Amino acid sequence: MENDIQCPVDFVLINENKARLIAFFVLVLSVVFLITGLWVIVAFLIVDFLVRVNNLGQYSLLAILSDAVIKQLKIKNKPTDRAPKRFAAGVGLLFTSCILILTFLDLPVLSIIVATTVAIFAFLESFVGFCAGCYAYSLLRKASGLFKSQ
Repeated sequence: MENDIQCPVDFVLINENKARLIAFFVLVLSVVFLITGLWVIVAFLIVDFLVRVNNLGQYSLLAILSDAVIKQLKIKNKPTDRAPKRFAAGVGLLFTSCILILTFLDLPVLSIIVATTVAIFAFLESFVGFCAGCYAYSLLRKASGLFKSQ
């Protein structure tokens, strides 16, 4: 079976270590939400994802915190393309929006399932460097290709 996973590209470089650190903070906040059920945590994540999806990372509190940690720990820059991380932030925005809606609809089991999914994806990105967004992007490209040929 051929490996045809494709990631979006925009040829703008960012620091992969910073992106992975942001994912770690998303993981921590997701776990805190799972423990406490505080909707304000999810609302914060929605705003932060929204800011990063719109290329306004300089206003993202998680990005600012990550910059401070990187500077304090003297973590080196590891260049990577921005587009896959931006796409993943869009997926995160979609998932966290679903969590908030499910929470307000008093559907705790479903909100826990979606929040656990966010936590797993954030864990994979932060600790393993696995971008589930690239797989989702590839599936969307294949699905859109199926619809175009009909």
